[in-house]
This record gives sequence, structure tokens and C-alpha cells, in this order.
Amino acid sequence: MSRIFISGSSTGLGLMAAEKLIADGHRVVLHARNAARAHDAMTALPAAEAIVTGDLETIDGAKDVAAQVNALGPFEAVIHNAAVGYRESYRETSDGLPHLFAINTLSAYILTALIDRPSRLVYLSSGMHHDADANLGDIRWQQRRWNGATAYAESKLHDTLLAFAIARRWPDVLSNALEPGWVPTRMGGAGAPDDMQQAHLTQAWLATSDDPRARVTGEYFYHLKRMAANPQARDPVLQRRLLETCAELSGVDMPA
Repeated sequence: MSRIFISGSSTGLGLMAAEKLIADGHRVVLHARNAARAHDAMTALPAAEAIVTGDLETIDGAKDVAAQVNALGPFEAVIHNAAVGYRESYRETSDGLPHLFAINTLSAYILTALIDRPSRLVYLSSGMHHDADANLGDIRWQQRRWNGATAYAESKLHDTLLAFAIARRWPDVLSNALEPGWVPTRMGGAGAPDDMQQAHLTQAWLATSDDPRARVTGEYFYHLKRMAANPQARDPVLQRRLLETCAELSGVDMPA
């Protein structure tokens, strides 16, 4: 039996993964943005062990969530599921960062750096990352006109870069990324064509399975199968630049 923390798990794929893991006999701690969402999540899934509440859009909020998780720890696995979608319009957080970048990229970095190191890390990417460019020179969108779909695709490439960077940096941790498919969640939209019943299985499998296919690191998956990631995600220079950029913006260093 494993103990797993899932960010952004009050609804959607995060909650579905939690349901699957609990049904399989694991202990799961949820995360919600606010008290109302926390209440709804615990009502929907009362078998969850606990729920952490905090808004990941700010640096202090992400730090606080990490502190709450550590107070409940240790955990065998962390699933980085929290995200906002490609329909996001441009708006800045109180830290002066694009809201989409703050949640999709920077909060995953901060939680990775500050949560006591688990045995496994799972990062949700997207099929949209395959055609993205990391654009680390304009990560704050100061030189370009905002495009929500492009920003989302870039953030999911960042998440894959982060997963692979951690796989290289922490060889004792299994760190992988996956795409769940374009599914009809609130983020994906009602017209999304992929199978909702498959979308949450890979993250649960990577977080807990003893299957040798899941006990790997630095890999990218779709529906329990390895697939090629965007080649930029394998670039150690880009991996290092992403870690340095996130460290500079957040004031949080990634442990060696």
C-alpha cells in the first residue's frame, strides 16, 4: 500500500485518479484550491485520508501547500495534476506572472522542490506539448502577444522538461510524464474525443505499480505505453535553464 498526494484533485482527472488509487487500497491526500472545493471533494470522496487547501497561483500559496503536505508526510508518490486549460486568457498573478504559467509550470516546480522527496513523481503533460517550443527566453510573455493555446502547450512542455530534469538530478526517484488524452473534463471541454475511462489510469499506475514497465524514470507515457516526447524535453541545457528560471522567479532552489 502506498501513500499518494495529488495536486489539483478536487475535480476532474485528479479526483478520478484518487478514486482509482483508493479502490486499489492506497491512501490518498487530496488538494483543493479553496475551502468550498475542499468540502465538495471530501463529499465526493470521503474515503480520502485528508485534503490540503491552498491556491497554487501564488508563490507563497504553493509554498504553503508544500508545507501542509510535509506536515502530513511522508508520501511514496506525488502526482502533479494541478493545471488550468488552453482557453485561459492573459492575467497576472499578484507575483506579476502569467496565471497559466504560475499554476501549470511554477507551482509544479515549487512543490517538487519543497515536498519531502517521494519515491515516485508523476507529471501530467498534454499531447499539445509535442508541437510546442519551450520559449524560456520569454516565459513571462513580455515579448509576444498572448495566445492561450500556445501558452498551455508550452507549460506542458515545461512539465515534461521538469520530469526529465528531476529524473537526471535525482536518480533514486522514478520521475515520469504522461498525457491523459484530450478528454471531456471541464478543462478539455464537452466535445473532447478521447476515452474518459482511460484518462486517469496511467498516473495511478506510474505512482504505484510494481509492473517493470512502470518502474522506469525519465520516460513519457500515453495510456500505459511509452511514447516519444517532444525532443526539447530531452535537452539537458533546456532542463537546466528551466530549473534556473523557476528558481530565480520563485526564490526556491531545487535540491541537488
